[in-house]
Amino acid sequence: MDLFTVGFPTAFSLQNLAFCFAGVFLGTLAGALPGIGALTAVTLLLPITFHLDPTAAIIMLAGVYYGTEYGGSTASILLNLPGTAANAVTCLDGYPMSQQGRAGVALFVTTAGSFVGGSIGILVLLAMAPLLVSFSLAFGPAEYFAIMVFGLLASATIAQGSPLKGLGMVVMGLLLGTVGIDINSGTYRFTFGFFDLFDGISLIVLAMGLFGVTEVIAAISEKSGDRDRKLNKVSLRSMIPTREDVRRSILPVLRGSGIGSILGPLPGTGPTIASFISYSIEKRVAKDPSRFGKGAIEGIASPEASNNAAGQTAFVPTLLLGIPGSATMALMIGALMIHGISPGPRLMASHPEIFWGLIASFWIGNVLLVILNIPLIGIWVRLLSIPANMLYPVVVVLICLGTYTATNNLFDVWLLIFFGIAGYLMRILKFEPAPVLVGFILGPMVEENLRRAMLLADGNFLEIVSRPLAGSIIAVTVIMAAILLILSIKKYYSGQAMPAE
Repeated sequence: MDLFTVGFPTAFSLQNLAFCFAGVFLGTLAGALPGIGALTAVTLLLPITFHLDPTAAIIMLAGVYYGTEYGGSTASILLNLPGTAANAVTCLDGYPMSQQGRAGVALFVTTAGSFVGGSIGILVLLAMAPLLVSFSLAFGPAEYFAIMVFGLLASATIAQGSPLKGLGMVVMGLLLGTVGIDINSGTYRFTFGFFDLFDGISLIVLAMGLFGVTEVIAAISEKSGDRDRKLNKVSLRSMIPTREDVRRSILPVLRGSGIGSILGPLPGTGPTIASFISYSIEKRVAKDPSRFGKGAIEGIASPEASNNAAGQTAFVPTLLLGIPGSATMALMIGALMIHGISPGPRLMASHPEIFWGLIASFWIGNVLLVILNIPLIGIWVRLLSIPANMLYPVVVVLICLGTYTATNNLFDVWLLIFFGIAGYLMRILKFEPAPVLVGFILGPMVEENLRRAMLLADGNFLEIVSRPLAGSIIAVTVIMAAILLILSIKKYYSGQAMPAE
């Protein structure tokens, strides 16, 4: 099996092992600090990957991604502040357990549940990958175009709130992706006379501006640094669970792992939705639902297993179809494309060391996370005491240095500030920036495949639609768009206030 002949030898090389460790460590740190999260952490580290081997780069970024899900539970349990969105539901029972003096047990259960959930997610990924590849090898330019358009529409659901707002952000991302010289005609598009825009907008600049700088501005405006942080001390002895804790955790962990493995590959769902669904299911099947919200251990075991399983299986559509299910997965695609590697069904055959090396690194990373999380809980507790008004200025400096180092262009630093301000205005107006990033990355790929398909069809778009697979995907996309439009209209009219009599 390629996992053992190619994957583990690649992942166990000294370089890849070191970057796997660095990724999961930094991911755990980013998850433990409220407000950072996977997207910001991956964005900050993306410039470093320019100077790495592609395999080492994607292994490190993946480690950051699923490492944040491990670390995010720490702040949720100790401070009632979710380190990531997927860990928000952990606050409901994790923080009450902390107030009861059982923070150590809660942290141990989340670590163990995360490990089991991640491991099951990897097994599901291994089972799905060959089936998906054999199916998608029949893809041509028309099918790629169709499924990427579907991915763009699905990415509109990444945003919370109105799907139409999410769709508008996708269109904005598409427009930003057209900036620069057209590779087919050599025409300048939307450069506005700026020589620095001839090569287009840098992914690093857009991602760091919309997420890194925006997070800092939001943190300052919300005065998050003024929040009092009262932390409970956690010893290794206090982390040992009772038999009753173990008994109550086994089935919830397995159920959560299954839910996360199913929802992870679906665009627009991912770890956050998986964790909330897992929590609601556990509350439904519980003999005494009134325990939830008061320190029920099932309320942290199942969601934590679920979000980590979803984090692993989210790589299936990202690597094998080139469709990101979230903004962070879009950055993973961007990291591969920077190194000249296109995600898709041929990735497994053309770059087996990247695909199988990454899968093998998941196992190694999950083991490293268990080793890191249990003994280093005390360090994470101390880090949580750092005031945000001291932390975020350091983040700003790192963002600016990372941008300038990556591009060696001062213009990009100004562009970074522009996107940071724009991202904050989007947040105020309830427009989420995540779909912008997906549209920006997928847009050029949609355009390229559409042009190829049109050339093969002699300019006849109906011939593209008449292809069985491409036509079916386009039909599903149109139906999905109609459903989103109807739901948005219903939501708008149901929210209208009734006129006073």
